[in-house]
Amino acid sequence: MNRHKQREFVFLLLFENNFTGCSLEELRETKLLAGERLPGDFNDFVVSYFEGILENLTEIDELIEKFSLKWDKNRLSKVALAILRLSVYEMLYRDDIPTNVAINEAVELSKKYGAEKEPTFINGILGGINRNLEQKNG
Repeated sequence: MNRHKQREFVFLLLFENNFTGCSLEELRETKLLAGERLPGDFNDFVVSYFEGILENLTEIDELIEKFSLKWDKNRLSKVALAILRLSVYEMLYRDDIPTNVAINEAVELSKKYGAEKEPTFINGILGGINRNLEQKNG
């Protein structure tokens, strides 16, 4: 499974977790996602991303809320929230992933799974976060 497919699988797991609160082990045991068989395997990449995102969820969500301006995380679609969590995790905690790759992957996922205007919305939030991180690290 290539990196794009692995990210997509992590996104789907985060999306399911957002609805059910299921842990990775519970998702692994049921092997179901929204009533369908899981589309990937629980390799090291998938496990480390899912666990890393949940371990850092407070910081990730605070940053998302700060840059989504008038939208708190509860007003965001579940799709957008899962995509943003994945991308912000990569931007903050994965030095091996270039920021532009994290943002591009998020936009592509939102084109596939999100509503019509979500790719632009997600790109705007991630662009703001990226500029902020560059200023801090600059």
